[in-house]
Amino acid sequence: MAERGEALVLGFETSCDETGVGLVRGHTLLADALATSMAEHERFGGVVPEIASRAHLEAMVPTVHRALADAGATIDDVDAIAVTSGPGLTGALLVGVAAAKAYALALSKPLYGVNHLAAHVAVDELQHGPLAEPSIALLVSGGHSSLLLVPDLAQEVQSLGRTVDDAAGEAFDKVARVLGLPFPGGPPIDRAAQEGDPTAIGFPRGLTGPRDAPYDFSFSGLKTAVARWIEARQRAGEEVPVADVAASFQEAVADVLTAKAVRACRDHGVDHLVLGGGVAANSRLRALAEERCAAAGIVLRVPSPRLCTDNGAMVAALGSRLVAAGVAPSSPDLGADSSLPIETVSR
Repeated sequence: MAERGEALVLGFETSCDETGVGLVRGHTLLADALATSMAEHERFGGVVPEIASRAHLEAMVPTVHRALADAGATIDDVDAIAVTSGPGLTGALLVGVAAAKAYALALSKPLYGVNHLAAHVAVDELQHGPLAEPSIALLVSGGHSSLLLVPDLAQEVQSLGRTVDDAAGEAFDKVARVLGLPFPGGPPIDRAAQEGDPTAIGFPRGLTGPRDAPYDFSFSGLKTAVARWIEARQRAGEEVPVADVAASFQEAVADVLTAKAVRACRDHGVDHLVLGGGVAANSRLRALAEERCAAAGIVLRVPSPRLCTDNGAMVAALGSRLVAAGVAPSSPDLGADSSLPIETVSR
């Protein structure tokens, strides 16, 4: 439980299409309010930045009020404010940063601009307590596939590898589209795969050769291979086995992600792995990570599916960690940085 002396941190997340507002005291989650514009993007098959930014503007204040009500708190109870300042969609980030700066100025409270990826790691502390340091973090989402070494979450995060083309979540969306499944593609592919055979089709595993970068990811070739396989079946007038394609594709993604994460743990002598990001909600990825970590003697920490996707709780969690570590707040001229490097935990 949280100690009364710990700071109450209000967190804002607007890096993509979710407007997230969280309240955290210490490692205790008090509120996690979320508004999404996903339905408005569905017909475009992907997130439209201008629509996302407008939706954040409309949802921001009501979502703050809902979070405060859920926590049984008032805005005057807040001790510090944290906001995602990057990476993400520039227009969407600017809405969150502007809102956080306005609240910080009105309340005369310290403001912390934080890194979206580091926040995905920090959110695990709300469920499993203080992070073992060092840890390896595997973050997998629609915009990112990253392997990180985390010696000190408040001060130092190092990039070991990342996607060189399509992120895993992006590949899920594109494969779902060619299979005729809804957007976003992760959940429908996961559901379809439950009825399929993951060994039915031998889809390629990108960047797994002996000369390839050991911790980088590539899913563009896999996505293309799936599309071509489907096209060949359709040209031959044969039915496409959706469940088998979904299961085989999902297996290829999970295989590469977990193999590289376990390798990173072994290479760096780290025995704790944190799995985060929206794709971490995928049932096969979670199961294979558990299996391989158990075999390698690695402790696996995975937040609940709700906390894996973008949310305000993760930003508040990182803000709480920064406050506790005595990290200096951001300057009043804090801006948004769409390509903020992971090495910059706070700005």
